[in-house]
Amino acid sequence: MITAASVVENGQRHWGRFLRTPNCANPTQAFSGAKGAFESFRTKEWAGFTITHREFFSSMIIQDAKYLLSSEWYLYDIEHKTLAQHAANRPPGAVKLPSDLLHSRVDFAAKGYRIGYELDDRQIALSLDLADTTTGPRVSGEILLDVAGAGPPLVVSTRLPKGSMYTNKIIFPASGAVRVGDREYTLDPAVDFAILDEHKSHLPYRTTWTWGTFALPVNGGYAGANFAIRPSLPGQEEESCIWTPDAAEPLANVEFVEVHDNSPLRWEVRSADRRLDLAFSPIGHKRVDQQLVFAAIHYSQMYGTYSGTLRGANAIWELEGVHGVLEDMAMRA
Repeated sequence: MITAASVVENGQRHWGRFLRTPNCANPTQAFSGAKGAFESFRTKEWAGFTITHREFFSSMIIQDAKYLLSSEWYLYDIEHKTLAQHAANRPPGAVKLPSDLLHSRVDFAAKGYRIGYELDDRQIALSLDLADTTTGPRVSGEILLDVAGAGPPLVVSTRLPKGSMYTNKIIFPASGAVRVGDREYTLDPAVDFAILDEHKSHLPYRTTWTWGTFALPVNGGYAGANFAIRPSLPGQEEESCIWTPDAAEPLANVEFVEVHDNSPLRWEVRSADRRLDLAFSPIGHKRVDQQLVFAAIHYSQMYGTYSGTLRGANAIWELEGVHGVLEDMAMRA
């Protein structure tokens, strides 16, 4: 496990799994001059949070694809089966995601749309101020994440075919409240939480991936998993893990199988060693389709429930109806 404070030190990039989130995550520091400028332009960056709550599924993200700066938010109310969505774009360079995200402030503001992140060693404050539109009612509120109660981070720096990837994922207890239209949701840190997903990756011009994540509170912290398949290189780390209260245990060789039979649509998700052996049942999904001249994004995030078995090094969890997400991405950029 890498313990360095920076992804790049003395001009050399660290590859592998980090024990903790580095203070400086700027992979392009390994390059200078014209090469550095090219790497900076090709590096796609985003920072988002998946919120797990008793009454809803929700997610928010700020994305810098360099040719396009965008942000999205959605909330699906489980009882009422209603989906509210908001999104906005800004000119390239209008918002910059910092190298040290965990000690920073980020604001994405457009007409009728504002999402803010404020992060320090004590807490993370996620603020929402979204105007009423045809796709969603007025949204306001603040979600507070407790840094001291966070689970072990999943931090991976790895080579990809014609590129590279850096990701940082952490589970935080969540409190605060969000108002969507005339309904207010209160978050309880004993049962509600958010999963950070930070990326700074030089992706190939054409790339695909399938990814999923979920977690649940257990004695001593959280159990859960993060799992993905994408084009990769032999011997390189994958961005997959089993979360336990003590560690983000490495996981590899994951497969997703879409099941077509007479039962409701579902996916089977499992690792070759069967430490991950799950079925995902989607309830709904959010789609993003953007077609530009030289770039395109076709993205679907499904929200639903996971059931099955999760095997950590020192414990086994039998899951039934645990909230989570699963997404497919096909990108040309």
